[in-house]
Amino acid sequence: MDVELRASDDDRHRVVAELHRHTTAGRLTLDEFSDRVGAVWTARTLGDLAALTRDLPALPDDPATGATTIGHGRRELLVLFAVAALTLLLLGGFLAVTR
Repeated sequence: MDVELRASDDDRHRVVAELHRHTTAGRLTLDEFSDRVGAVWTARTLGDLAALTRDLPALPDDPATGATTIGHGRRELLVLFAVAALTLLLLGGFLAVTR
C-alpha cells in the first residue's frame, strides 16, 4: 500500500467500519471512536487513515461486511420468501379442505 495515495470515500467507510468493530469489542471508548471518526473524514491519504488504526490489532474477517453479507442477506431473504410461500400454500389447502 502506497501511503501517499489519496484516500477515497470507500477507504474512509472501511476505516469507520473497522473503528466501529473495535469500539463494540471494547478497545475504544465512544469518545475515542468519535475523535477518530472525525479524523477519518479529514484524512487525505491512505497513510493518514492507517495511522488511525495503527495501535489496534488486526480483526478477523467480519461476515457482516463485504460481498459475503450480500450473499448471506439474499439467502436469508430467499428462505423467508420460501417460508411465506409455504405458509400461504398450507393456508390455502386448509381453507380448501374446510369448505
